[in-house]
Amino acid sequence: MRRIAVVSDIHGNLAALEAVLTDIARRGADQIVNLGDICSGALYPRETADRLMALNLPSIRGNHERQVLTLPRDRMGLSDRHALDTLRPDQIDWLGSLPAQLRLTEDVLMVHGTPRSDVEYWMETVEPAGLRPATTAEIRARAEGVEATVVLCGHTHIPRIVQIDGGPLVVNPGSVGLPAYDDDRPFPHVVETGTPHARYAIIETREDGWSAQLLAVAYDWDEAARVARANGREDWARALGTGRV
Repeated sequence: MRRIAVVSDIHGNLAALEAVLTDIARRGADQIVNLGDICSGALYPRETADRLMALNLPSIRGNHERQVLTLPRDRMGLSDRHALDTLRPDQIDWLGSLPAQLRLTEDVLMVHGTPRSDVEYWMETVEPAGLRPATTAEIRARAEGVEATVVLCGHTHIPRIVQIDGGPLVVNPGSVGLPAYDDDRPFPHVVETGTPHARYAIIETREDGWSAQLLAVAYDWDEAARVARANGREDWARALGTGRV
């Protein structure tokens, strides 16, 4: 049996990350992997980067790493600007060294959004009316051409597990550091988990194949919300404290 802990979308929330790492140590895992969107946010980009650089986990970059590395500062959102203004050059270099995708084993593929895009939602669909769960056909179409038994994805911050008939087990562990947000692309929508817990997943293989478990961990989200508010991010403070936008 092999157990792999999966973290994603930490977004500079060091306290949530530490709580998740403690829970992983308590439950036991052979390995921890990181699916990106590591530092951008309203909290502690530099400290989060230092913690993860020291751990040297198998990691990929998310859309926020790409944006910090490539966009002009005046085109960045507030979270990316905070990361860019806070991170040291060696930390920026570390983010730049991360691959967009990583095949962890022959069975397991790590992506941020989907295999074709770091901003595509895999198990949710955005329409003019807002966000909804993706249909089975949509999820299967987004897996076209993928050769893996398990695909680990993040980006949407919504924990979900889907076994595609004749295809991979797709696992989104949810977000370690940000349980709710809003976005205007491709249409205005909100993403909410409804609670402030830090989220992660454990996947494991046994004789009958791979399985996955979604986990929620309590931490001092009121303090995290206080820091976000002190940094001028009332949107983050509300999301961190409630799991709602």
